[in-house]
Amino acid sequence: MDKSRRVIVAGAGPAGLVAAAYLAGEGIPVTIVEQERDLPDDLRASTFHPPTLDMLGRFPGVVDRLIAQGLICPTWQFRDRATGPIATFEMARLKDDTAHPYRLQCEQWRLTRMLRDILADNPDVEFLYDAKATEVAQDADGVTLTIERPDGSAEKIAGAYLVGADGARSAVRRSLGIGFDGMTIPETYLTLSTTFRFEDHIPDVANIAYISDPEEWFVLLQAAGLWRVLLPTAPEEAADEARMLAPARIQERMQGVWPNPAGYEIRHRTAYRVHERVADSYVKGRVFLAGDAAHINNPLGGMGMNGGVHDAFNLAQKLSAVWRGEADLSLMERYSRQRRKVALDVVQQQALRNRQLLNQRDPAVRKAYHDELRGIVADPEKHRAYLLRSSMIQSLRDLEDVA
Repeated sequence: MDKSRRVIVAGAGPAGLVAAAYLAGEGIPVTIVEQERDLPDDLRASTFHPPTLDMLGRFPGVVDRLIAQGLICPTWQFRDRATGPIATFEMARLKDDTAHPYRLQCEQWRLTRMLRDILADNPDVEFLYDAKATEVAQDADGVTLTIERPDGSAEKIAGAYLVGADGARSAVRRSLGIGFDGMTIPETYLTLSTTFRFEDHIPDVANIAYISDPEEWFVLLQAAGLWRVLLPTAPEEAADEARMLAPARIQERMQGVWPNPAGYEIRHRTAYRVHERVADSYVKGRVFLAGDAAHINNPLGGMGMNGGVHDAFNLAQKLSAVWRGEADLSLMERYSRQRRKVALDVVQQQALRNRQLLNQRDPAVRKAYHDELRGIVADPEKHRAYLLRSSMIQSLRDLEDVA
């Protein structure tokens, strides 16, 4: 490999590895830089939307393997904690819009390992682990990425272009001086995985359920063999992390979700703050941001990881054309305009609206929200239009209008 004629990808999460796999499939040499010793096991994202699965069909066998390891969800719903289902959305209404008219629940780390398997035998693909991106320099001919090793030593690697997919605290973004303004949601999200079979106890519960309640809303997500429960935690409780994560307190909160005299077996637990932030630009010269390095958002609606994969496809498709000489570098500015618009106008707005709907305390406003959802589900045209938006299909169609 001529290492000055390669694309460097910083970050081996879904966005980074999808971009790398696309580029490598176009015959473009790639070096992937990952700060961890192995691929991260990030348990946060688990929802694959229909157009994401359509895109991933580019990589042979990946979608079939995800389906085999995950759970197909033909419906999802909003529920009232006290009265039950408000609106159940039927993904089959998208059968003419996608090859995958369902949501798939499958942990994102499974995707990254599948993509690594695809890349492993490609002689033009190199993985560098234990390599933390720290600084970027560039000129008219290429980029240089400085990486730091666990022993504190530093190395410089050169390439023609750099994809910064190194997460929310992106060193690539900071090194370029790109702003990342936004807000932090006050509550902490506590995510718990349990073997308890909610489907055997909660009447008519869908595999994906957003439960509205004026006192404490929550989300239930079923994956293969487990249910994940997302519980918002007030700042005053989250300030004492030891208490928030204490087994007794977790059991108390889970009993509030659904009484279980035998107690809950908890397989995983994690707590994290939620931010809504979008980079001022996704492109600077020969460096391009994607995934959490470019945008982070509330997980309600499952648009974060999916949006990162959509970034990666858009970016890699355009960069491939630039690499082949079919377009000049200015094409990448359109990538920035397109994907940034989606992050601001679609992903953030949908996630914020979902949170507002679930968290609403005013009885009259809650009733109006619920009546609106019932009306949408009852009208076939509105039902499909809502699913096109919530499944991110409409946002991809609208990109063609962004010059």
